[in-house]
Amino acid sequence: MINKTVKNAHEAVADIPSNCMLMMGGFGLTGIPENCISALLERAISGLTIVSNNAGVDDFGIGLLLKKRMVKKMISSYVGENAEFERQLLSGELEVDLIPQGTLAERVRAGGAGIPAFFTPAGVGTEVAEGKESREFDGKMYLLESWLKADFSIVKAWKGDTAGNLIFKGTARNFNPMMAAAGKICIAEVEELVEAGKLDPNQIHTPGIYVQRIFQGENYEKRIEQRTVSK
Repeated sequence: MINKTVKNAHEAVADIPSNCMLMMGGFGLTGIPENCISALLERAISGLTIVSNNAGVDDFGIGLLLKKRMVKKMISSYVGENAEFERQLLSGELEVDLIPQGTLAERVRAGGAGIPAFFTPAGVGTEVAEGKESREFDGKMYLLESWLKADFSIVKAWKGDTAGNLIFKGTARNFNPMMAAAGKICIAEVEELVEAGKLDPNQIHTPGIYVQRIFQGENYEKRIEQRTVSK
């Protein structure tokens, strides 16, 4: 069986070039590839287009890449927690495609499944529909949306094995599995890395066929965007 392990995050992202398209898994600050983001910050690259549900916060996650001006364009759904993102958007420094969350998820899933386009009712009659083909099905209007694919997808899983099989935990399953499938090269960082055959096949969310590189991460902060506690 092929061993897909690499030493660490720095080795995993070493060949990511400027001006490429990246997908980054996670939902809010849950399940984001913290180690790979830190390693990318040390690279002298720029002009990145990043597909991610959100843009992190000012001092964590993708927000750090934005602060260092490494990102040319964001393709996202929810971006409300990042003041630097807002500043760059309003000043014209950052290109942004805001996409309904379900549409973003399905466009990424379609990219991984080899489906070039699909029709969805989300966005009909709004700015989202501008310039897009629409068609009626069963008396209801739908928009044609295209797949999303990337040069690299960078995901974070709870457990993985040396063959690249991945298990995600809780909310981290939002976007991570579909992005793993939609990148030409998928890089996975995991909290626990085991030998091939140690994971229960019935529990695997992403088969290793989709993953090209895997390593065990370290020092995960796992921040929470908005902490709410009862008195």
